Amino acid sequence: MHDTLLFEHPLNERTRTLLRLARLFDQFQRHIPEKSAWSHRVAVQALVDILAILSRADIKSELIKQLDQHAKSLQKVALNPEVDQARLQRVLADLERTGNRLHGVNGQLGAGLRKNEFLNSIAQRLTIPGGSFEFDLPQFHYWLNLPPPERVQQLEKWQREIAVVQDSVELLLGLLRHSSLPRQQVAPRGTFQKGLDPQRPVEMIQVAVDPALKVHPEISGSKHRLYIRFLENPDGEHAVATEQDVPFSLKICVL
Repeated sequence: MHDTLLFEHPLNERTRTLLRLARLFDQFQRHIPEKSAWSHRVAVQALVDILAILSRADIKSELIKQLDQHAKSLQKVALNPEVDQARLQRVLADLERTGNRLHGVNGQLGAGLRKNEFLNSIAQRLTIPGGSFEFDLPQFHYWLNLPPPERVQQLEKWQREIAVVQDSVELLLGLLRHSSLPRQQVAPRGTFQKGLDPQRPVEMIQVAVDPALKVHPEISGSKHRLYIRFLENPDGEHAVATEQDVPFSLKICVL
């Protein structure tokens, strides 16, 4: 398929957290160089959401645990003579280096930023619809009207403080996304089911579909079975089950 629309669906909470962090880091990073006040407002909102996720006490230990587990698994793969040894050693080096950086962080990830009074004041008002404008947060309004280079410099400084988290998330998701190859499938009348091996728990499903079909997948699964139902929006608002046979690409990501 060319120009496909990709949908990623996590099948456990660990992968769900990685995907959320990845999307937020992407939003944060993409808006930093834009320089407009509106773009930097979006960047700060993404940063606040990232810090809210990192406030969970288990994030740091969970990332370290996943990096260690993947390193051990890949070390076993090194015994296979058909494996690209040069590439494998680069991945193992990345895992070790990233793990060491996480070990070197004192306390919780992003702890310094979570103590930032300016960011905390914004976080408190973001729970209120429209609560981050100048009459609620004059300091934020002042900051958004600083010269763009000053705002960019501040955003990049905040970014560096949690860069190790972004690198860890990108490394783990990269390994997961490249853990298998996509296979072409067809969902008769828009539905597809597949049995899964409970001995190899699936962490994420990728579904790629041609946008011209004007459908999107509703994905659910357990360690035993995967179920996909394709929906269409004939009126642009209400999703209904499609009656057409839907060709799509399926990738079952397992590490």
